[in-house]
Amino acid sequence: MPAVTAPAHQKGDYLVDYEEKVFEDVKAEPGEKALVTFHTVAFEGSIGLVNILQALRLQRKGFETAILLYGPGVTLGVQRGFPKLGDEAFPGAQNFSNQLTKFMAEGGKVYCCRFALQMLYGHGEGALLPGIRPISPLDVLDLILINRRDNAFMLHTWTL
Repeated sequence: MPAVTAPAHQKGDYLVDYEEKVFEDVKAEPGEKALVTFHTVAFEGSIGLVNILQALRLQRKGFETAILLYGPGVTLGVQRGFPKLGDEAFPGAQNFSNQLTKFMAEGGKVYCCRFALQMLYGHGEGALLPGIRPISPLDVLDLILINRRDNAFMLHTWTL
């Protein structure tokens, strides 16, 4: 059997060149918009958190950014916690809430489909994080079309 002669990795080691940036740092032109849509279930994969972080990054790059939670995506915007709302039962349990709250505090808008909230998941509007705007299911497509008309950058997230 071959011998391993390389030293074991140590805390603080770098495994990749994290400083090299290959592409230009694109910033929004005045008035540019972005829309990130979520049709994904909270805690059933990383895409919900990753694309909330993408929306936050778009906002910081100067895009007028909105998030749309619809279908199972509404589960990203409900208040949660254990044993009480807001409590973090385990590290990271409030990732969605914390990042959405930060996104809204920095000027981002979050919309949530009322149909999915009530019919699919049995929640009322009072279950939403403060600042999330409930919308009619008829507004879901119109929000996307308005952003299309405005030549917005759109990132659509779908998982089942």
